[in-house]
Amino acid sequence: MVKTTISLIKADIGSSPGHVTVYEPLMVRAEEMMEKAKDENLIFDFVVFNAGDDTELLLTHDKGVDSEEIHKLAWDTFMILGKEAREIGLYGAGQDLLKDTFSGNIKGMGPGCAELEIEERPAEPLLFFAMDKTEPGAFNYPIFQMFANPFNTAGLIIDSKLHAGFKFSVMDVYEAKFVDLVCPEEMYDLLALIGAPGKYVTKYVDSKNPDLGRAAAISTDKLALIAGKYVGKDDPVAIVRSQSGFPAVGEIVEAFTLGHLVSGWMRGSHRGPLMPVSLDYSQCVRFDGPPRVVGLGFQLKNGQLIGGVDLFDDPSFDATRDKCNEIAEYIRRHGPFEPSRLPLSEMEYTTLPAVLQKLEDRFRE
Repeated sequence: MVKTTISLIKADIGSSPGHVTVYEPLMVRAEEMMEKAKDENLIFDFVVFNAGDDTELLLTHDKGVDSEEIHKLAWDTFMILGKEAREIGLYGAGQDLLKDTFSGNIKGMGPGCAELEIEERPAEPLLFFAMDKTEPGAFNYPIFQMFANPFNTAGLIIDSKLHAGFKFSVMDVYEAKFVDLVCPEEMYDLLALIGAPGKYVTKYVDSKNPDLGRAAAISTDKLALIAGKYVGKDDPVAIVRSQSGFPAVGEIVEAFTLGHLVSGWMRGSHRGPLMPVSLDYSQCVRFDGPPRVVGLGFQLKNGQLIGGVDLFDDPSFDATRDKCNEIAEYIRRHGPFEPSRLPLSEMEYTTLPAVLQKLEDRFRE
């Protein structure tokens, strides 16, 4: 059976004003370039959207994960958009493009990437999530909720197709090492790691049923580790399969109803609640936030994305958004004090070290 690859690739190529949102004409330009790639049969289908100030390219094709052709398409698109952003004076133009020359793969070059290669089921629901103003570890909590917590996902208890659980591949982003942990058997070990989202990040989730294969993929690129300094937040993306052996759509989106605290927000140096919003409200304004997540849902058939839905454009998330605003109001009142500001251990790759350096000689015994 022919396999379909789904690639979700993002980059901050410039925004207006400041870090608020992507300039609409650049979105249109990206759509034109993707349409050309579709006409040339490089890709099956595409969607261009934004999460705050990040341009998101959702592509389907048959080239497999880590395809040089697909990654070059995304890289060339981002480079052109970054150049045009600089010409019109957008803020942070080409911010995520940390290398000058494409080297065959977009990994380690700045843009974030999540990819799945699957054998399409007769009905294949796919959900796509993109965050702004936060780090890859922000997905640890909702991904755990979806695939390991029966209080969130009823199917783990009452659906025989899910009852055996799932395998999590967790990455140590500082050591570039992976460990695989199965749930429910190793749930406590899993939580011991992913409860520290600044270091341990869930990269993949796999069904224990080999016929179903991979269930989710999350981008884990940390810009500061690539650039060696603070150049903006990582703003991760994720692809999640749903139904018939995977969590239901409703169980997946339920994982975003807490408004859990994540690192990032203003200058990448603060904690704030992750607010699920529709595409119309993905612009980050208050204190450059609070951090946002947007979600899109499609049916996939023969590589075509069918019937797109803006998942968080739903009044049932109003209570979560109200709670996020209340949390944001409370934590902002702390000003420069922890826990609003991140602890020093997490500020190494922000702009704070340059401020502290000038005080080094003034400390005395």
